[in-house]
Amino acid sequence: MKRSAKSLVGFSMGATDGEFGKVDEFYFDDETWTIRYLIVKAGSWLFGRKVLISPAALKEPNWQNKAFPVNLTKEQIKKSPDIDTERTVSRQQEIELYSHYDWPYYGISGSGFYGGMGLSGMIESRVPFEESILARASKKEPADPHLRSISEVTGYRIHATDGEIGDVVDFIIDDKTWKVYFLVVDTGHWFPGKKVLIAPKWISKVKWEDSSVYVDITVNAVKNSPEYDPSVPIPEKYENDFHRHYDNSIND
Repeated sequence: MKRSAKSLVGFSMGATDGEFGKVDEFYFDDETWTIRYLIVKAGSWLFGRKVLISPAALKEPNWQNKAFPVNLTKEQIKKSPDIDTERTVSRQQEIELYSHYDWPYYGISGSGFYGGMGLSGMIESRVPFEESILARASKKEPADPHLRSISEVTGYRIHATDGEIGDVVDFIIDDKTWKVYFLVVDTGHWFPGKKVLIAPKWISKVKWEDSSVYVDITVNAVKNSPEYDPSVPIPEKYENDFHRHYDNSIND
């Protein structure tokens, strides 16, 4: 099922021996548009420290109670590498994190992107996680340039091929693969009161330095696209209408 990233913030995180915090934010890979970490704000037992949890650690979510159980103990989490989530995550820190939890490195084909959960949908041509990190580290790249926070991109201005069309206000995530399927765009004063979805496959570039996302679709295509209602789950009919609309618009 596809869910809003905002709707997942505040979910409780349960270790095998008790709750340890709540979801505060997400890091995603801007090459594959897949969630790489949940940023969890731990409770008072860990002095409010923020920790990174890979979707690899997630068990079956409890959607009714808004809870994500994980296959980790509180002691494992307590002893995990202390990473300052307010700064860029270094490659060495990521290696230490994956080694500490013994998580499968992403990009390795075979059992899916996150190993045991069978999460799939990633780009299989990417080199294994550790190899990628070490290769870039040898080039003196201290942090992963493709690791971005959802809150960082929220508010970015969307530029169509012939003008601006709105601002990013949310992400739609598949709760099985953790892929980002859509960016939610508030068209604001361009088309008052309307929210629309943009698929990452239409993004031609992101200019991080000036908080802008450029897409290969026209303003008119966005204006006439099916309106997104964030108060209800995305129905199958909406997705069919959505793709049909843009396929026709792009091919015209």
